[in-house]
Amino acid sequence: MDALAPFASPLYLMAKPVGSRCNLRCDYCYYLEKEKLYSASGHGGMMMDDRVLETFIRQYIESQTTPAVLFTWHGGEPLLRDRSYYEKIIALERRYARGIRVDNAIQTNGTLLDDDWCRFFRDNGWLVGLSVDGPEDLHDRYRRTAGGGPSFAAVMRAIETLDRNAVDWNALAVVNVYNARHPDRFYDFFRSVDCHYIQFTPVVERLVRHADGRHLASVADTSAPLADFSVTPGLWGDFLCRVFDRWVRADVGTYFVQLFDATLANWVGVPPGVCSLGSYCGHAGVVEHNGDIYSCDHFVFPEYRLGNILDRPLLDMMYSGRQRDFGSAKRCALPRQCRECRYTDICNGECPRNRFVLSTDGQPGLNYLCEGYYRFFSHSEPYMRFMRDELLAGRPASNVMALAAK
Repeated sequence: MDALAPFASPLYLMAKPVGSRCNLRCDYCYYLEKEKLYSASGHGGMMMDDRVLETFIRQYIESQTTPAVLFTWHGGEPLLRDRSYYEKIIALERRYARGIRVDNAIQTNGTLLDDDWCRFFRDNGWLVGLSVDGPEDLHDRYRRTAGGGPSFAAVMRAIETLDRNAVDWNALAVVNVYNARHPDRFYDFFRSVDCHYIQFTPVVERLVRHADGRHLASVADTSAPLADFSVTPGLWGDFLCRVFDRWVRADVGTYFVQLFDATLANWVGVPPGVCSLGSYCGHAGVVEHNGDIYSCDHFVFPEYRLGNILDRPLLDMMYSGRQRDFGSAKRCALPRQCRECRYTDICNGECPRNRFVLSTDGQPGLNYLCEGYYRFFSHSEPYMRFMRDELLAGRPASNVMALAAK
């Protein structure tokens, strides 16, 4: 299966068939507490019912302007729904496909995967995203079960089961203050399990007490203190530079690190395929279990709720003035330090959820991870320029490995 780039499509929604329900209790999870938004709703125990499901699938397919559509099933832990639910999804997709190609991806912690699940994914061509944070001690630092136990052994069984059943899978790895200190061990782990598609996501969360019991801050909470698991800007930069050095010397064209690919795309001048490095966002929303639509997966806060798919057409919400303003602010709201930076067109300010510090001249809206990203972009620039020139000349980017080895 080709690598999928959902955030490069005209309209993309991540679906939450179980809301925030999960069988793990990862310390850094940004979504577990979203149940507080629905604790009084009584909506099927945070399970997406048939009416919401069919409405979403029909409207989502009808809204597409390309010959293919990608459904991403997320959580929480989406495998808390049984296979019959996903068989229903496939039937509905076929009913409303109108001749366009339908792809599916599912993001899971892997602990519930077995041979039956894997055969289902293989037979139906689903891509599986697996959450794993490196070798055992790094992974189990924050990724714990509801009872506080480790989860690494179950994830390794999942990898073995995926491989045994020839399922296409890639890895989503959260980089935190602990595992960021071990970039070599971290990267070696993914090579050791033969994972060729890797997404590194830096975790940055701040804490603030909400009346409904939630404790994570939104971007509007400017004075909220950092959570202790958050990666620091310096660690993030060191981590990226070290992993990049390993990758650029030996693995270009063999192992694909999403951030490196997206950075190269921006150097070439093509869409990066990931919203955090794009110049505009707002086309990648979320549909919650009850049909609520939010501006973004990382902006599931009351102030970013656009409406409900049972009450208002999906297109009206996703192309509303409010959502367009949300998307255009990614570029328009950059402080002068960003606008004058040599890497503006490479970074684009990264994700707005991390823009909560002041710039050097006191303007709000600087990305907390700016220092780390700047170091990485500066460190990788000679190699990115070389790869760009090779690609534009019709030669493979992997030629950079000879340069890097000198």
